[in-house]
Amino acid sequence: MKKNAKRIRLLLADDHPVVREGIKSSLSAYAGIRVVGEAADGLEAVRQAKKLVPDVILLDINMPLMGGLEAARKIRSVAPKSRILALSMHDNREYVMEIVRLGASGYILKDSSPSELVRAIEAVYAGDAYFSPRISQHLLKAIASASAKGSSSFMRTLTLRERQVLRMIANGLTSKQIASRLSITFRTVESHRDRIQKKLDIHTTAGLTRYAVEAGIVEAE
Repeated sequence: MKKNAKRIRLLLADDHPVVREGIKSSLSAYAGIRVVGEAADGLEAVRQAKKLVPDVILLDINMPLMGGLEAARKIRSVAPKSRILALSMHDNREYVMEIVRLGASGYILKDSSPSELVRAIEAVYAGDAYFSPRISQHLLKAIASASAKGSSSFMRTLTLRERQVLRMIANGLTSKQIASRLSITFRTVESHRDRIQKKLDIHTTAGLTRYAVEAGIVEAE
């Protein structure tokens, strides 16, 4: 990390002390992330989010007093600028779909490596979405099967390439990864992303992902 570079302020919410300690220990080796607060239940997570307004909240799905899903809903109101990264040992499809609808920017499994956790935190902090590989499969299936009811007129305004880019965004790929997959430049991907956001009037990666999941996207042509 460059000297004087801004560190990512992280709120860690998990009801198991040993999990919190393990995560803190893993992150201590990385100078770019600082744990500024902890919470052992959903209610405390909401209180700490409001008080600290962290950059990223690593939020366990299953917690006492208030579950992670309800906590996410309340955090969106009290700390709208904080980005939520869901944390769970389960790859339950319903959890994934609901936390995305509630505005989470990512979902990572507890068996992920420390390096993947760091990548996920950095990604959501940067405004991108991040989903563990197994979670991405749930999103792809939901996108493929979801009803496009009410969205067809919007989807028709997107070009074939823009629909391809939107699908990849919803699958958690970064602009650099999309450029590689489609054999186009990074700048071209960013131009497509900008046009998609303007056409759909959605201006965040999490919002585009949520739109794709809820509205449905046709299979790749």
